[in-house]
Order: sequence, then structure tokens, then C-alpha cells
Amino acid sequence: MAAGSDMEVWPIGRLVSWVDAYLAERGVDAPRLSAELLVSHVLGCRRIDLYTRWAEPVDEQRRAALRDLVRRAGAHEPIAYLVGCTEFYSLTIHVDQRCLIPRPETELLVERAIEALRRRQGEQEVLDLCTGSGCIAVAVARNFERCRVVATDVSDGALAVAAENVRQQGLEHRVRLLCGDLFEPIIAGLDAARFDIITCNPPYVRRGDLAQLEPNVRDYEPALALDGGADGLEVYRRIAAKVGDFLRPGGVFIGEIGADQSTAIQDVLRTAGCFAAVRVESDAAGHDRVVIAEARP
Repeated sequence: MAAGSDMEVWPIGRLVSWVDAYLAERGVDAPRLSAELLVSHVLGCRRIDLYTRWAEPVDEQRRAALRDLVRRAGAHEPIAYLVGCTEFYSLTIHVDQRCLIPRPETELLVERAIEALRRRQGEQEVLDLCTGSGCIAVAVARNFERCRVVATDVSDGALAVAAENVRQQGLEHRVRLLCGDLFEPIIAGLDAARFDIITCNPPYVRRGDLAQLEPNVRDYEPALALDGGADGLEVYRRIAAKVGDFLRPGGVFIGEIGADQSTAIQDVLRTAGCFAAVRVESDAAGHDRVVIAEARP
């Protein structure tokens, strides 16, 4: 795809292989998958359809669009931002630089929230703090029909992304988005006074560690969604200070944590005084990932 190659025939298979090699040389994670995502995005087709069109030539206009995306990907701009979406809990979630990119590890939080909801009777009220793209709120609402979700975020830009995801999933009547810090925008009488399940994927990276993050995270994803203060626990302390006022007796708080924060975050949540039990679960890689705190009956 180099300059002067306009007269060459570039079938889809050759393009994918070229992009794969280019990204691998520049240390981009999962270069083959990234190449397929970029090529399918430019062609406007599903990634799986590339293989049925492997020998189909690609015109210069689309190759030019692909060159720009590949150059940006080679500079470690996240693929999800370049194509405008990512997969999360079997859903297509719209993302851009106003919000954090949903990670597969966060699906464990969604699984535990849905399991907790299924053990309860009747209509359930869910609160999702630091909602970002709205991926957790949308995934929970899509997979558990007997719930209404309130989702809050301090970033109006992130909430605009979340609103698009709520709209795309047809959940406007069940997911309510509010702009404000944690519990602050909850309005007594309009929203639920207390919630059965509270979920949160807060900023939890230590401020001093931000500079050591991978370039695709450090240079592109919003610092507001990453910076958890000096020890990474700042947001959890503010949650612990008020969660007892918003969680129903017997309700459950479920939050994502850093791999080395298990003991510290459990101690912080116990200061809330409303939890009968606090425990941590590991993700598929064996890293501590989710804290689950059950309120007293």
C-alpha cells in the first residue's frame, strides 16, 4: 500500500496481511485482530465477511481511508476509537475519546450484577456510578428486564456517548442518565430513594502510575476516567461515605478494582458500616477484579 502502488491490485486478503505486519512491527496489541477490524470498518462489512470476500479488490479511495487509520493505529491510537465501537458483553458499544473503552474484564462485574438481580423478586432498581460509555448500565438492562437503571457520570461528554448506546439498544424507557458526581444527581421523589444493586467502575489508577500506562491508554483515554488519586482509592472513599444512604437493606454493591487493591478497598468499604459481608473475586486471568459488598438485611 506504499506510494506509487496505485496501479497494483490490492485484494482484501493482501490488505489484511499488510496491515497485520505493519501493526506488529510497531508493537500494537493483537495486530491481526486490529487489522481485520480496520479493514472491515473501511469496507463497511462484518469482520467475519472478510473471509468470504478475501480475493475482492479494494479501490484506491478506500485504501486511502485505510492508510490514515493504519497510520494512527501504528501511533497507538486505540482501535476502538478509530472504528467508533467495541464489543462488550455481546453488545456493540459506541465509544470515542470522551469515554473509557470498555474492557473484557469488566464483564465479570456485569455477570455478578445480573446474578444478584436474578436472586431478587419483583422490579429492581439499579444505580450505575461513573457510567462512562454506559456499557454496564446497558448490558445489565438488556439482560435483566425487571429492572430500571439510573446511571450517573460527572462528564457530560461521556454521558452523550452513553445516551447513544442507550438509544441504539432501545432502552430509553428503562435507563435514565444523570450528569453529576456519584450520588449527587439522584433526586428524591423522582429517582428511587434507595437501590437494590449499585455498580461502579470508578477511576482507580494511582496518580503516580498514570505516566507508566500503555501509550494507547495514557495518551488517548480520558484521564478523568483513570485517575483515582494518590493511592487509587479516592473515589471508593467517597462512595463508602454515602453508599449506606442509597443502598436498600439486603442490597449489593459491586465495583471494579485494581489487581493489587483487594485488601485496601475491602477495608474502605467496611467503613461504610452498612455491609454484612465484603469479598473480592478474580477475573479469568486470576487477577483480583471485582469487589462485592452485601448490605445487612
